[in-house]
Amino acid sequence: MPPQLALLVNPAARGGRALRLLEPVVRRLRAGGADVSVIAGRDATDALERACTAVAERPDALVAFGGDGLVHLAVQAVAGTDVPLGIIPAGTGNDIAAALGLPRGDAMAAARTVLRMKSRLIDAVRVRAGDADELYAGVMCCGFDSRVNERANRLTWPPGMARYLVAMAEELRRFRPIPFRITLDGETVEREAMLVAVGNTRSYGAGMRVCPDALPDDGLLDVMVLGAVGKGEFLRVFPSVYRGTHVTHPAVSITRARSVRLEAYDVVAYADGERVGPVPVTCDVRPGALRVIA
Repeated sequence: MPPQLALLVNPAARGGRALRLLEPVVRRLRAGGADVSVIAGRDATDALERACTAVAERPDALVAFGGDGLVHLAVQAVAGTDVPLGIIPAGTGNDIAAALGLPRGDAMAAARTVLRMKSRLIDAVRVRAGDADELYAGVMCCGFDSRVNERANRLTWPPGMARYLVAMAEELRRFRPIPFRITLDGETVEREAMLVAVGNTRSYGAGMRVCPDALPDDGLLDVMVLGAVGKGEFLRVFPSVYRGTHVTHPAVSITRARSVRLEAYDVVAYADGERVGPVPVTCDVRPGALRVIA
């Protein structure tokens, strides 16, 4: 029997440019013997409903053709089932795909990986903030970076990544260290911080290696805290996150835990680049909850 693949598509990935790869990818999958059905929702809610319906029909895999945001949506549909998640990276960041060793920038190579249908189990993280209760596979962040996301989402210009650079510059002028109450496996500390990240994988935001040693299958969360520093020092330290060398800075700490609760005022949590909701936020690891093609 040929593998039955439900291909979940984000028409807006890379500003719509990723759709140029869709037809060649579908041809490659079908040439490899797969029976492919394409799912494209009108919006995120519709796409999730369609993905859940597809998973209920027990395909051999649900394949996300897009970036981390679409993978985040697909995780909601497949977690806790025996339907594996395939990923064909077609977004801007593709950090979850990178953590799984999947080829980025080569959709045909990613399609060949899907066709091999070799899967493994990784962890997922249950995150609860406000009325939200969902799962993520990569990194949850709150603090400076989530406030930049909030600001960028309110801007209508400029387009693309430039909008985030503008938002970052505007936020930096106003930003002050945030008093956090951080509880790890029941033990609580209070400290001011620039940002806190809870990682199942090592990077987010198109390659920021915020938790460089995080493993997606160790049953633990890596909690990175960047403590209060001056703006000049923050600007000096922040670029080093792309190399993962920020961990040597005295204001940075990384702790492993199974359960994390963050409390702070006027902070919103983002997971896999998607808005979750206002803090307080609780994260609990769910070992082996996701089967992924990798």
